[in-house]
Amino acid sequence: MTREAGPHGGRVSDSQALLLAAGLADLAVSTVGSALGTVRGLLRRSDATELAGEAERELVARGRLALDRYTAVPPAHLEILAQRALARRAAGGV
Repeated sequence: MTREAGPHGGRVSDSQALLLAAGLADLAVSTVGSALGTVRGLLRRSDATELAGEAERELVARGRLALDRYTAVPPAHLEILAQRALARRAAGGV
């Protein structure tokens, strides 16, 4: 294994890298276990169909917001300034 720079500029030893990987794996396993328990509980509900529909609508809305956030091109700064100057001239300002 190679040594890599740690978060504080120091080197991470092989044993530290192994411990970090084991810690991440343990976190992933516990998170998946918790999520599976939650899913089992949700499947036992009588309103599971309605809950799934609501979850789908929520995910679609979140996806739409995420796409809008990352794909929308902000207006050009100079274009906005030019429009404001034209609006002031039309209103009789300087």
